[in-house]
This record gives sequence, C-alpha cells and structure tokens, in this order.
Amino acid sequence: MSFSRRNFLIATGVAAASTTVLSACSSDDNKATDKNVPSVSKAKTVNIPVGTKADSTGPAPEVAGAVKGGTIYSLDQFDMDHLDPAQIYVATEGAITRPILRGLTGYKVDDKGGCTLVGDVATDAGTMKNGGKTWSFTIKDGIKWEDGADLSMDDVRHTFERLFASFVTEGPRYVQQWLVGGDKYKGPYDGKHIDSIEVSGNTITFNLTEPRADFNYTLAMPGYSLVNKKHDTKEKYDKRPFALGPYRIGSRDIGKSLTYVRNDHWDPKTDPIRNAYPDKYVFQFGFELVASTDRYIADKGNDQYAMSIFNEVAPERIAQVMTNATLKKRVLTQVDTVCYYWPINMTRIKDVKIRQAINYAWPHQQIQTINGGPATNEIATTLLSPVTPGYEKFDLYGVDKKPGGDPVKAKALLKEANAIGQKLVIAYQQSDTQVKVAVAIKNALEAAGFQVVNKQVDKSTFYSQIGKLDNGFDLMGAGWSPDWPNGYSVFYPCWDGKNIGDGRSNYAQLNDPSINKAIEAASKIADVEQANKAWGAVDRQIMELAPVVPDYNKIRNWMYGSKVGNVVYDPGNTCVALCKLYAKK
Repeated sequence: MSFSRRNFLIATGVAAASTTVLSACSSDDNKATDKNVPSVSKAKTVNIPVGTKADSTGPAPEVAGAVKGGTIYSLDQFDMDHLDPAQIYVATEGAITRPILRGLTGYKVDDKGGCTLVGDVATDAGTMKNGGKTWSFTIKDGIKWEDGADLSMDDVRHTFERLFASFVTEGPRYVQQWLVGGDKYKGPYDGKHIDSIEVSGNTITFNLTEPRADFNYTLAMPGYSLVNKKHDTKEKYDKRPFALGPYRIGSRDIGKSLTYVRNDHWDPKTDPIRNAYPDKYVFQFGFELVASTDRYIADKGNDQYAMSIFNEVAPERIAQVMTNATLKKRVLTQVDTVCYYWPINMTRIKDVKIRQAINYAWPHQQIQTINGGPATNEIATTLLSPVTPGYEKFDLYGVDKKPGGDPVKAKALLKEANAIGQKLVIAYQQSDTQVKVAVAIKNALEAAGFQVVNKQVDKSTFYSQIGKLDNGFDLMGAGWSPDWPNGYSVFYPCWDGKNIGDGRSNYAQLNDPSINKAIEAASKIADVEQANKAWGAVDRQIMELAPVVPDYNKIRNWMYGSKVGNVVYDPGNTCVALCKLYAKK
C-alpha cells in the first residue's frame, strides 16, 4: 500500500478564532475485540484545542512506569526519501524526524490519548492579529542545537526564507503562498530577506496575504521544522539535518539503517512535547510486511525492543494476530482519516467517460481483501473520510451495490467513448502487497476493455516520481489526509489547479475553473456548518469529473515487541509517538 503523503487532522472550521477546538479521529475502541472491529464510519472524534502558555512549558509530562536507557529498534520497508524539513511532506518522514527536529508549534500528547497544539520552541501557540493576517511567535530561551550553539532568530528567519529556494520542491507550500511578497521572493542565498517576515528581539512575525486563523496549526507540520543557518548545506541538508530535539543522527547507511543518539545539548525544560527515555533509536529498513510481522510474532532478541513507523501487520497475518489474545496485546489499532486513492492523469486521459469507466470497473472488494479485509480498511466512495466534518455520503459509481466492479457498465462507457482497448500505464509501489493489488486492478480493468501496463516504482522515491508532471503514468497509487484541521488542506493542495507542478500534490493535474472557484469560496466561509456543507459539495463536484478512484479508508494495526513500553498514538502527527516510547528492563 502507498502510505498517506500527509499528516491528518480534521477541522471543525477554517475561519474560527485562534483558540478554536479542532478535531481528529479516534477509533471507538483501540483495543477492539474480534467482535468489535474498529469502524471508520462509526469512529468518534476527539478535540485538539490550542493550549495555554503553561501547556507550552517543558518538561513534557513523565510517562508512568517509564525507565531510561536501552535501545528502540524499528522494522520497516524503506528508508526516507527526505529528511530536510523543507522537503518533508510524507507522513513517514514526518514521523521519523519528531525526535530530532522541532518547530515553532507542535502537538502535545497526554497519557489518555488527547492532543493539544502548543508552542514547541515558541513560548505559546502564537498571537493572531489583524483578523488572522498577522501572526507572532516568541522564542524560548535556552534552546540549543546539537553542537551547543543557541537557536538564533537568524536560524528561525532562515528556516522560512529557504522555503523559497529552487531546490525545495517536495514540501508544503502554504507559507510560500501566503506570505506577502512570496510570489516574487527567490530565497535567502543572495543575501536578501523577505519583508513580510519581521524579527524584533526574540519575536518573529509573519504578515500574510489573507486571514489564516489556523496558521499556528499549519506551522506544526514537520515541513516547517527549524533549520540551522550555519550548517545549511542546501541540497545536502536532505541527508544530514542538524538536530534541535533530544536526539541527533549518529550514523546513516542509506537504504539500510538510520541511528539516533542523544543530543546532549537538548534541555527538557524547554520542551513540552518530547520525552527521551531510550539511549538510542536504530531504524532498520528492507523488511516486507510478512517478514516484519513474523519477527514480531517470534519476539526474539532485539526484536523484543522493536516497533514500526510504516509496517503494519501483514494482510496474510491479520487473522493469526488479531484472533490471538496474547499477540493482539502487542498491536496498536487506530482509525485513520486518510483516503487512499488512485489519481487519473487528466493530461493523458481527457475523456470523462473513460475516467468514469475506470471507476465503474475498479475491484474495491478484491483490494480490500488483499489488504487484510474489514479489520484493516473500509471501501471508499468519496475523497473525504467519513470521520471528517464535511463528509457527505454519496456513491456516484455504484460501488456499494457492486464492490467487485461493474465491467459491463465500464465497457459500455468505453464503447461510447470509442476507446475499447484504451491503454493505461499504472504506477504502484514496489512491495509484496502492492504487487497483488496491481494484478487485481489489471485483471479488472482488462475485463472492462482496457489494456493495462503495470509499472513498479521504488517505494522510497515513489512520491517524488509520481509528483513529476511528465511522469508517463495514467494512474498512480496515492493517499491523502488533511495537513491540519480543515477541508482546505484536503482539496486545495490536491485538486486546485494552482497546485499543478513538479513536486506538487495535484497528481491528477486537475485544473477545472469551477472547482478552483468552489475551493476558494469554501475556504472563506466563516460559519462552521456552512463550510462543512461546502466541502462536501466540492467532494461531489470533483468526483463527477472522475479524476480519481477513491479506494479505501484505513484502520491501522501496528505490532511491536514485548519490551517496548508505552506504544501510543500521536494524533497530531498521525503516527506512533516515538518520543513517548521506552525500553523495558
């Protein structure tokens, strides 16, 4: 499966005040029994409020029973394509960098699974003025880089100015698009500053082109973590970022392993978010799902201290693990707001009837089974997940009635389009599970009259490859969750024509004036209920053009070793909370 490119959160509204309570999803029962499999459509929501200045003060609350020392390992499929925060827009990359990178704001996880937006290196979650067009953040004293140098205001300014550099192609682009003058600024490497970022003492102020009441949530994205100006090696920074968190990179063997060791200059009194119990993290790559699951089941040696950032219980082992009470105790189950989908390249497949035929022919049920069945995913018919405010239930392509696909209807549409034998080149990630999915898709589409060519793409660079305008693919496996809590961060980056470009996330290259207009209009609605209705309408409007096949919504099942303590979920970063783990004695 392709992993969601984004962190997910859910909005209750974009235009609320800076203290607005925002929502993320949570399963009804994270310890669900076999008779109570977690459900995406029945999942509850939990609040993610903006915390106070006191909430933003370190140290992070201690984890009950945690002990210091030891090593935590990981068993995962692939290494990270990017570690430079400016290039981070994939959820796994964001997750793995939480122990080494820090931002102005971040998410604080409590011992009950709750989540609060707080100041990370900032003294609080920010001060909004001018109706949301001006935001200020004051930096805490005593924050040091891994070499012992103080975090400077030059570092903070430089972090945001380097986002405009030409080599930054993969990360989020909200700040670049919202800062006044951002359309003309080319970055700091010629010695020029952007006037809309102001520094006074220990305070940095951002002047935006439009009101953004959620700007403090935006800055909590891993893509806006801070960069050391002195050690900024531009493109090379991607392989070796400088640490501000409790750990730093000790060693790296690209494609095989990444090791974190303690950052002796990190002061827990400045950090309300991170604990630092293990002495070391050793992330190990190259393990397919069956291999990692079997090692978790065996629970031998260092694997007793192992967990995964990406790898979940293999579909082939779901029944074995989830029906065994002893094994199931070592599984963290969590409903996700992600929608995994298959964008259809609009520059190559221009006839709407052909795109609709793809939707009718899609083998949803077969893919659900390959991925582990209802315990791991629910079939999707919309781009918004059912747990997202604004979700509207609709099914334009008869998926509920024929979840295995409707080749007869699909072939009839192809015939109307005079496109029987239409060639489709499909990109999918190189993994055991995705090979099976690709075969199921090929069989279903060819039964409907298509000619299908499947192309495996290396999973560590997958999103970089499909993010190219001229990528040579007609369909691509992808996934998306809101960047921060609102519908804007689902539809604007992925379906607005402004976000067509190399490294952008509009993989379908959809540029429809009416949809662009609808996204802009919905983003300006202040009333929460009306805004949610507008986002549901945008969803339907996009699906009528069929630039994508929504595939499924995810229920995650992460297994771990018996000596890994406090495996909990981080709702703000949509991952296992690495900085809450400890190695049991």
